[in-house]
Amino acid sequence: MSILVTKQAPDFTAEAVMPDGSFTKLSLSQFKGKYVVLFFYPLDFTFVCPTEIIAFDHRVAEFAKRNVQVLGCSVDSKFSHWAWRNTKVKDGGIGPVQFPLVSDLSKQIGRDYDVLFDGEKCLRASFLIDRSGVVQHQIVNALSLGRNIDEMLRLVDALQYTEEHGEVCPAGWEQGDVAMKGSAVGVAAYLAKNARKL
Repeated sequence: MSILVTKQAPDFTAEAVMPDGSFTKLSLSQFKGKYVVLFFYPLDFTFVCPTEIIAFDHRVAEFAKRNVQVLGCSVDSKFSHWAWRNTKVKDGGIGPVQFPLVSDLSKQIGRDYDVLFDGEKCLRASFLIDRSGVVQHQIVNALSLGRNIDEMLRLVDALQYTEEHGEVCPAGWEQGDVAMKGSAVGVAAYLAKNARKL
């Protein structure tokens, strides 16, 4: 599997279903200047997938506050995405989620991000892309393991903190916590006060 962290995120242009239910061609590059969370999921109308998509939707305002565009992507058609959005949550649908769902019908986006599984569908992969289009974080789960969307918010906070303050974020760092200087002196000072809490 390719490691894309520190590399330019592969650009793409593809059909997507937008938050208002319309279809449009969407490119990753149109979000330059914003952070992007691009997440892949296996298939529409499946089991773990709606829980993740709804969890992203419940936090979409928190991502927006942080200047983050959320994009979901699977190998399904735009029509399948549209139908799933128009299926009630109580019936296994996802409802009118407030972020675009990208159609990777050709499977080329999945190939470019090296997350296509068995040539059929994508693994549960998430990419945090910075304002310059560089991948800062990626994680890939097996099909049966759902993601923690709050962890992605935490990573956005950590990335933005490091960009603003030039410090590094230790294990479990959350917004409001003390960070540290990226040096031997910095780590020693941090550990002297915080090692027992790790």
